[in-house]
Amino acid sequence: MQIGGSTNKSNFRGRHKQMSEINVTPFVDVMLVLLVVFMVTAPLLTTGVKVNLPKAKAKSLSDNSKAITVTITNKGLVSISSDEIMSLKELVTKLKFFPDKRKKEVIYIRGDKDVDYGRVMKVISGINGAGFSKVALVTDRDG
Repeated sequence: MQIGGSTNKSNFRGRHKQMSEINVTPFVDVMLVLLVVFMVTAPLLTTGVKVNLPKAKAKSLSDNSKAITVTITNKGLVSISSDEIMSLKELVTKLKFFPDKRKKEVIYIRGDKDVDYGRVMKVISGINGAGFSKVALVTDRDG
């Protein structure tokens, strides 16, 4: 017997409609996890050779993370954009293999404040000998 022209099937369909909204909760959860992962790993990617930079009252030039950085430790050893410490001869050899396009970029020199000035000049001379002409010295901002 049918009352009001409805059957059990139509009542079943009416009670359980298809959901037409997007559930964003899983998406937000994934984004928060990715945010935490990047916040934890970002400081680890910017580590390098530890040097005690001299202090200066100068404006910063730029903060280019892809820039070529040569570090001179307090013992006079050098490294290029990494933790690998090498001799000046090895540095010049590596710099010579850079493409000509990169040789037009500025090389930033991070020299420890206890390094002999003559050693810094030898490194700059080696960089110039490798084909680079733009060199900038990096300091810590004075307070």
